[in-house]
Amino acid sequence: MSKKTPAVFDDDNPEWTKADFAKARPASEVLPASFARALVRTRGPQKKPTKVPVSIRLSADVVDHFKAGGPGWQSRIDAALRRAAFSKPSP
Repeated sequence: MSKKTPAVFDDDNPEWTKADFAKARPASEVLPASFARALVRTRGPQKKPTKVPVSIRLSADVVDHFKAGGPGWQSRIDAALRRAAFSKPSP
């Protein structure tokens, strides 16, 4: 059996009650409109789906190599696979 972690109480940040939730209002109602808009981050709908989500198992050293390049590593793997898949074999 697993041991339950005891609850931690913080007087500066008490747990919300049903009454607290009942009084709560959306940020758009209580913040200036310009500030509330800045909080919303949405990507929006794709114009045309161009990629298919898949699960693939790759060697750890390959993944490490692409991740070392920073953000966009999945796109770089996609580009490398496209080059390999569509390159013409040399005679």
